[in-house]
Formats: sequence, C-alpha cells, structure tokens
Amino acid sequence: MDKYDALKLENQLCFPLYACAREVVKKYRPYLDELDLTYTQYIAMMVFWEKGKCSSKELGEKLFLDSGTLTPVLKSLEKKGFVKRERSSLDERLLDVSITEKGMELRERAVEVPGKIAGCIKLDSEEAMTLYNTLYKILSQESAND
Repeated sequence: MDKYDALKLENQLCFPLYACAREVVKKYRPYLDELDLTYTQYIAMMVFWEKGKCSSKELGEKLFLDSGTLTPVLKSLEKKGFVKRERSSLDERLLDVSITEKGMELRERAVEVPGKIAGCIKLDSEEAMTLYNTLYKILSQESAND
C-alpha cells in the first residue's frame, strides 16, 4: 500500500457525498426556479411550513447552517414576502421569524416538489431509507461534536 493512497480521490468518503449532494440539489433547481427559491431558501421554508415561527438560532440548528449563511437567506425570503423577521420580545438579541400568508400560499405550489425529486433519484424505498438513516447518523455525530 502506497503512503499516498489516502490522498486518492477514489478513496475519499467525503467526495462522493459532496458530489452526490451537488447533483441532487441540481435536480431541484428547475422546480425551485418556478417557486423563486434557492435550495437553501426552500429548506428554510420547509421549517416554516411545519412550525410557522421559530428563532433564527433554532432555524440554523435545524438546518445545520451558521448565521452568516442564514441571514441573507432570511433577508431574501422577507423581501419576497414569504417570512417576517422581528426582534424577540423576550430577548432582543434573538431574531424571531414567522411565515406570512404569502409564504403559506407558496406551500400549495411546493407540495409536488418532493415527489418530482423522488422520481429523479433511482433508489428503491429500502435503499433510500438506509441512505437517509446513514446520513442522519453522520449529522448527529457532527452536531454532538460542536
């Protein structure tokens, strides 16, 4: 075994994970363009469709995003009229974000996106669940290390 084998791209777990994530997100693009959302805006909206309101800190934790990434996403969503940002009445260091009526209306247009994406990714349900569980296992280890 060559001492440089560890540096070969084909021996990296991170590379196929990275490349696959990019390819999957690319499949979303035409559907999200119709909604005027980027992928990051879309996943943020998924949280708001589910919860209605949360702090930007909670949102960042849920999406594994730092405030430097999240702030422009939330500003853009607010500019589009999908969410409203306001300082927390309990702690003005915190930013509360809530979905607007226009944001809830967008959910009706977005409801078909997951099914369209599922049709693009050729995994049977067992393979998909195994991958899902493995990825969340990795994420839970990473968040525990933070």
